[in-house]
Amino acid sequence: MIAILATLIVMAAIVTFTAVFTYHHVSQPSARPTTQTPAKPPAPVASQPSAPNASPPLAAPTDPLAAEFAKLEAKLNAKVGVVVSAVGNGQNFTTLGEWKEGPAWSTIKVPLDLAAYRQQDPQQVTDAMRAAITESDNAQAESVWAQLGEPQAAGQKVEQVLRETGDPTTVEWRRVRPPYTAFGQTTWSLTNQVRFLANAFCNKKNDPIFALMGQVVANQSWGIGDIAGTEFKGGWGPSPSGKYLVRQIGILTTPTGKLAVAIAAEPASGQFTDGTKDLGEVANWLKEHFGALPAGQCGG
Repeated sequence: MIAILATLIVMAAIVTFTAVFTYHHVSQPSARPTTQTPAKPPAPVASQPSAPNASPPLAAPTDPLAAEFAKLEAKLNAKVGVVVSAVGNGQNFTTLGEWKEGPAWSTIKVPLDLAAYRQQDPQQVTDAMRAAITESDNAQAESVWAQLGEPQAAGQKVEQVLRETGDPTTVEWRRVRPPYTAFGQTTWSLTNQVRFLANAFCNKKNDPIFALMGQVVANQSWGIGDIAGTEFKGGWGPSPSGKYLVRQIGILTTPTGKLAVAIAAEPASGQFTDGTKDLGEVANWLKEHFGALPAGQCGG
């Protein structure tokens, strides 16, 4: 009897405990109900609206000259580039625009002529050298190239002229795009062109060739050729798709001294005439900003 009573008491206790536990489990709200939309993550700071008078995020300072050139770029329907420095060794470069490097085309005729001039005994400017610079005559330039020996040797001699100025450019000696000249397909960056010019101009033994750059024929005197007193050489040619690159190198005379410059344009139209117009705009911009551009004199 006592055993039966004890069993009944235990069973009653179990029933009571189960009822209490079930009541509390159902009544507690779920920590994440299935019907509730998950909370959104915090919005990124950049997407939140700024207060009316809030300052914009800090950015790197903008070079005033670069900002001015950007205005010109926005007007031109072309990819353009400019590099300038004062004449002399070890100068700093001012680099503007998007275009950086490409085929040298006829601008390479300047170091080509220098290499040939040095090989002359006695040193003299030949008719072929003159025509290669002043008229950009390709046939005459090819004859100057041939005078330097076999193509690979000729390329090395032109490279030697560049190396003297610190220019590491490798001169193309293979005819990679017939019928165009081998040397004209040399990849020559604007920066290396200015490195070459700034140093070569200050070497007196190069004076006869730079003098030719002051005698370019009228129908090629566009771009920086329109600036009085400029010694320059142009180069131009089509890409494999037929779109023209137009470029120039030269020494400009400013009120504060001489500066070496290399400019280039790839017009969106691909037309040569548009490229020359673009370089005319670049030349006008350079002239208007002479006061902000580096210029100097050759030492000694």
